[in-house]
Amino acid sequence: MELNREKLDLPKYQERVIQFGEGNFLRCFFDWQLDIINEKTGLNAGVTVVRPIDYDSVPLLDVQDGLYTAIIRGIDESGTAVKNPRIISCVNREIPIYKEFDEYLKLAHNPEIKFIVSNTTEAGIVYSDQDKYDDKPQNTFPAKLTRLLHERFLAFNGDLNKGFIMLPCELIDYNGEELKKIVLKFANLWNLGDDFNNWIENANTWCSTLVDRIVTGYPKDEKDALEKELGYKDNFMTTGEYFYLFVIQGPKAILEKELNLDKVNLNILIIDDLKPYKMRKVGILNGSHTAMVPVAYLYGMDTVRDAMENAEIRNFIDRAIDEEIIPAIDMEKTELVNFKNDVIKRFQNPYVKHMLMDISLNSMSKYKTRILPQIIEFQKRTGKIPQRLSFALAALIRFYKGVRNNDETINLKDDKKFLDLYEELWKNNDYLNITKSILGLQEHWDIDLNTIPAMTETVSRYLELIDTLGVKKALNEVK
Repeated sequence: MELNREKLDLPKYQERVIQFGEGNFLRCFFDWQLDIINEKTGLNAGVTVVRPIDYDSVPLLDVQDGLYTAIIRGIDESGTAVKNPRIISCVNREIPIYKEFDEYLKLAHNPEIKFIVSNTTEAGIVYSDQDKYDDKPQNTFPAKLTRLLHERFLAFNGDLNKGFIMLPCELIDYNGEELKKIVLKFANLWNLGDDFNNWIENANTWCSTLVDRIVTGYPKDEKDALEKELGYKDNFMTTGEYFYLFVIQGPKAILEKELNLDKVNLNILIIDDLKPYKMRKVGILNGSHTAMVPVAYLYGMDTVRDAMENAEIRNFIDRAIDEEIIPAIDMEKTELVNFKNDVIKRFQNPYVKHMLMDISLNSMSKYKTRILPQIIEFQKRTGKIPQRLSFALAALIRFYKGVRNNDETINLKDDKKFLDLYEELWKNNDYLNITKSILGLQEHWDIDLNTIPAMTETVSRYLELIDTLGVKKALNEVK
């Protein structure tokens, strides 16, 4: 069998979505969801992918008629390990913008196109005054988008009903607002006029999003076995975890109508403000990851799944989330507990080999953004120091000693200033001095953590226990 629409009797949907980015994430996240919506509700929304960067090493999706397989694997609601392959048929074609710029601009003339989706990485939503209106194409993604929007504005004489719904999926806070801000900067740089600025603001719907799914991408090591199971070759297959969440800050009535969301049961939430969902994800998912890494690694674990299969580490993470992270987040407790249960299932996913050392990259910054807000908020609300999150900080400081089990070198990866400081501090096992020095990095933490009552003493005591007894015995002292 080969992936061919005619032979597989698969429809080609009406062109309604422009997608910037052909990478694994959007294909296993947004396109996967859209494909289900098409099938379940008859939405009839096809995707035209714009390849926003110039390279030829990977063929266009057109060589497989836009078709590919998304293989979703993980732990389902019943706790069972599942593997669900799906042929995605919502992608119609791919335009290499550096070679077919005029074809790209023609998209602006299609009145049926309603959505623009993007995932150009966090570095994609940027401004550069080097981009010119007449470039073919412009360098940055927002400049390319501005040129397309102006083409649309001209094609429909500024009709306020011919704008787009923007769904950027880049991992930055309030990505839709940031994208609109930069588009307006380009409009002003290129002197495109007040009428166009007004059209940008009022004809288009600028949604901000939060996206969540681990996409492991092309299964290089499993390719042959998976193709044998599927019964066909697929050079664009992609793999992702069972869990997914798409949170959109935008007008519910418009989005539900345009995407038929009221007719399908998907984990898509339309809300007024992303902030609590961001705090939930950062605190529970990312925070527990960051708390787990130094504790589990120094214990002797190498992967997240290893950690979850160890009763002591699992208990440590469960109690850190239940007793110290959730109480510091302003959101319905039932929602937080349900999300926590999903997170634990994700950590146990037998198809994802998530190395603790990979997560450890830049742990000083990760601790600041993912855990410190919960420590500060917990202390404000209770007057106490969260013991497990403090233990995790002590384990992190010990992790930066750079050795596991006294004989195995840890390949530390962080800013040189942190690595140099730790190297100097660990020349002596003066646990109180080491703790005070790290907690006192006000330029990093934005606060002298030594000023938080009982913080210094708590972290210093745990640091000494971890270094002298080892993590396993030290964990017994955490109450």
